[in-house]
Amino acid sequence: MATIEIGRPIPPHTAHAVSVSLPTWKANVGYEEGEAWVLSKMTNGYPRFFIHKSITTFAEAIVKEYGYATEQALIFPSSSAAQRCMDFFVKEQPTLTKGRDLRVLELGFYGDIESDESTLCSIAKIFTFIYPREHCVIAKAFWQHTGYGVSSRRAEFCHRIFEDGHLFERSSINFPSEIRQRSCKGPRRYQRGGSIHHNPATSQKSAHSDLSTVGLAIPETKEYVQFVEERFGRNLDTSLAKNAKLAIRRRIAGALVANVDLQDALDMPDDGTQIRQVHGISEHDIYLYPCGMNSIFNAHQILMATRGPMESVCFGFPYIDTLKVLEKWGPGCLFYGHGSSKDLEDLENRCKSGKRFLAVFCEMPGNPLLKSPDLLRIRSLADLYGFAVVVDETIANFLNVHVLPFADIVVSSLTKVFSGDSNVMGGSFVLNPNGRYYYELRNTLAIEYEDDYWPEDAIFMERNSRDFVARNERINTNTEVISQILIDSPLSKRKTLCSACNAKIEAAKQVYYPKYSQTRPNYDQCRNINGGYGGLLSVTFHSAAEAILFFDALETAKGPSLGTNFTLSSPYVILAHYTELDWAAQFGVEAELVRISVGLEDMTDLVAMIGGALKTLESRYGRRN
Repeated sequence: MATIEIGRPIPPHTAHAVSVSLPTWKANVGYEEGEAWVLSKMTNGYPRFFIHKSITTFAEAIVKEYGYATEQALIFPSSSAAQRCMDFFVKEQPTLTKGRDLRVLELGFYGDIESDESTLCSIAKIFTFIYPREHCVIAKAFWQHTGYGVSSRRAEFCHRIFEDGHLFERSSINFPSEIRQRSCKGPRRYQRGGSIHHNPATSQKSAHSDLSTVGLAIPETKEYVQFVEERFGRNLDTSLAKNAKLAIRRRIAGALVANVDLQDALDMPDDGTQIRQVHGISEHDIYLYPCGMNSIFNAHQILMATRGPMESVCFGFPYIDTLKVLEKWGPGCLFYGHGSSKDLEDLENRCKSGKRFLAVFCEMPGNPLLKSPDLLRIRSLADLYGFAVVVDETIANFLNVHVLPFADIVVSSLTKVFSGDSNVMGGSFVLNPNGRYYYELRNTLAIEYEDDYWPEDAIFMERNSRDFVARNERINTNTEVISQILIDSPLSKRKTLCSACNAKIEAAKQVYYPKYSQTRPNYDQCRNINGGYGGLLSVTFHSAAEAILFFDALETAKGPSLGTNFTLSSPYVILAHYTELDWAAQFGVEAELVRISVGLEDMTDLVAMIGGALKTLESRYGRRN
């Protein structure tokens, strides 16, 4: 495939893409170093690390109207999120004071609703946290770790009605009479003669029904971008967002086990047929969040609100922000970076001595080493010593594994394979109805939970996820083949010829994939009957030079994120742990690691991608003897 230019969205021509092209190892390092030749080309990025330009533009407009030149702003969907951000600022910088240095503005819709977009207008409010510009590092940390920021679609919509004169600071009670009498016809782009309503007859074909069509090279034009937005979501009346959320929750609950459209999902009776294999679960036990990290953050907060503040346990090497959340909010975290049986013995000994923990947080499997924790033993310890268990199933996903019987809470990033299209964020939080703390957690959620999932995002997510089942099967198959190609040429098997790609180079130092991991028994005890091993693998090399050459030669999309319908690669440790490489290395997470999220491409093309990179190594270094 053609290389996507540095800083361009992945997929190309996607206004709300959740990945960005960093096509060379040097570009990834340049991004982490803040070098201008990379940053100046960035049109977007992963939304929690790179604030979308539609959000920054809106924030600048708000500060211009309500703030000072020395200030900046973050935009949140709820008052509680903005207040949490303010509290975090005060904790990190105690010299700052609320009201003087830090403040929150609520901006809400004002006017009569006479618009096709009445659903959006009726909930169009945002909470803007304004802070001194020099403390932007604190702001970035909160935005990244918690996932509370507004989505780019919400910001885009609210900015337009702000510019149209229908979004005001709520504290300004006495609106001018001419504004009180003004009716809202919605943003100018929505002032059309009638909406395009959902027509079941025209939407039976899934957005991904042709799984072989995953090409990325389409001419970028304004008309094309508009077509994509209208084709995948904007042609659905946003009043259907409530039903879209219900369909998403039913898919997550496991009631929908085939590719079904929205109306079919809503018409299906809740007859108790589940693949979750937990008696009594329903869509009422599913909570949606704006992104996966926000579901993890809230799992921690809800547990502390239910059980009281206690130290947590992070078991296994996790995604970077999970550990940061456990360390920075609450009493702290005991970190077991290896996630070994020896670590479980240490945890048990601490519990025997009287130490009590809030919860054990872990991933199935871990990122990026794809190790699987022993959930059976963790569950038995939890039952014995009273801590909760929170499992992030993002990498494996619930079609492949059933971790809920071992957990009190299961969290997931819907942004990844559940969506697949890399154009919308989302997260989920699942309660085990048979869990020890189920009723207490439900009571806390009844008070604390806020549905901040923007309707347009929910519509995109529902549409994207309709063929989740078929995509998952194909990705499982593709990834097993690619991992086997890499395993066929390790240094320990010298003179081995990879029959799939005819490459003689023995380049791979270690291939990480759940099927070939020493922790496979832990994965298999959770695997569904027809479940696979997921779409993510990692590979390390014997030197940095070999890793760089292999990565640069890979003809895949290259950028952050995973679970995309197209194959996506990254030097993951460079992106996630650049400032702490030595720390990561002590847990076996090497800087010379390439992570590959395998997509839906034709198998022949995938083999050529990997084989071509291996052959490049062979031509440079020659065959090892």
